[in-house]
Amino acid sequence: MAKHLVAGDRLYSLAEALRLDGRETLNLYKADLNPGLAQMLGLLRFDRNYVRAQGVSVWDDQGQEYLDFLGGYGSLNFGHHPPRIQEALKEVMEAGRPVILQATLSALTAAAAHNVASLCPGRLQRVFFGNSGAEAVEGALKLARAYTGRPGFIHCRGSFHGKTFGALSVTGRDKYQRPFQPLLEHVQAVDFGDLQQLEQALQGRQAAAFIVEPIQGEGGVHEAPPGYLAGALDLCHHYGALLVVDEVQTGFGRTGTILAVEHDGVVPDILCLAKSLGGGMVPVGAFVTTPEIWDQAYGGWEKALLHTSTFGGNAMAMAAVIAATQELVQEGLADQAREKGQWFKARLLDLQKRHRLIREVRGRGLLLGVEFNQPEGWLARVGGQALQNLAQEYTGALVAGQLLERHHIITAYTLNNPNVIRLEPPLVVTQAQMQAVVDALDAVLQEAKGFAGLGLATARTMLKGLLHA
Repeated sequence: MAKHLVAGDRLYSLAEALRLDGRETLNLYKADLNPGLAQMLGLLRFDRNYVRAQGVSVWDDQGQEYLDFLGGYGSLNFGHHPPRIQEALKEVMEAGRPVILQATLSALTAAAAHNVASLCPGRLQRVFFGNSGAEAVEGALKLARAYTGRPGFIHCRGSFHGKTFGALSVTGRDKYQRPFQPLLEHVQAVDFGDLQQLEQALQGRQAAAFIVEPIQGEGGVHEAPPGYLAGALDLCHHYGALLVVDEVQTGFGRTGTILAVEHDGVVPDILCLAKSLGGGMVPVGAFVTTPEIWDQAYGGWEKALLHTSTFGGNAMAMAAVIAATQELVQEGLADQAREKGQWFKARLLDLQKRHRLIREVRGRGLLLGVEFNQPEGWLARVGGQALQNLAQEYTGALVAGQLLERHHIITAYTLNNPNVIRLEPPLVVTQAQMQAVVDALDAVLQEAKGFAGLGLATARTMLKGLLHA
């Protein structure tokens, strides 16, 4: 029987929703959303009630300012509420343009596609707009099958391409795949950076495509070795497969060039984009390919509707894309990311020399990762077995929790390697803000004096979380 409103129930208005406090929000998450997520975030005190944001800063309902060095996992290259993107959305609303009208050709979609294609290298020209990175990957996989007529795909261990079925099938962590098997058939994993393994996988000539990230973001911020993407492209073409490069997280200036493939001078067959493509304001995803590949798969009116998206290319999203592409180029944000990233990484490497808890600092531009050494079994005697188990897989989460609790710095661990915290601020970040994060991380590690101190500090935070709940 369908559930309808009964006596005492009500629907929230927008005004009421905007006034919800942290406790009310937590209770609604437990009742109507994801209780497990609410519990985890609550224990680490990540359940703060943020009510305002601008640039790199956000504020909670107590007026406390925080620095956002998570940056929407790469979605906020332009910062929170970027004025140029906001103005574009306002202009479309005030103009009264139809937001969703698929039975026509949209001038905004055409202009947005032209801008995106203009930022892509080589003959990457044909653009398809969707709504997310996972949807862009799904479209790329379908396109590769349609073009080659082959069933298989090759991906890298440690990769992350999304959690829909096709994207999840080429995501390289069993934890996320296991509950949903069987996934796509004819999928093979190889080690990231190993061209010999890739060639062995391609030799059967069953693969439609090899999909790869220039930097494995969720894998722990691992860069592709020099020449790897170029070698992968040559191998794919030799064996009749396509190269799909997933730039959902690395694109739009994040690594110091507009697209990360520029570092190796590579032009893939299909390129996936999302996250900051929508200016941090509207969900947008896209894949871009060559006219030859597109025309063979979807050319002509009889195949033009084989792959579509109801909300893809809507007016609000396209206005955001148009403004975001202009902002990226006119403000030189890629150059800013390169220069700021070099400065930031050098300071983090200095910290590594002083703190044995830091295992490695990796990354390029403003996509940086700090990996921590794992604790030994004696941590269980300090904070209990539960804390030992948490630390063995989530040391990054423990550090991130202390950065938030004690220094009001927002970071997070990487999904496929939770012992790594990512530092992925908006590209408009200032040197003073980066220095504040360096100082905060230094203080956390000094105060911790190793795993025991970090464990006890986290235990105190978790106790506060339990009391808060």
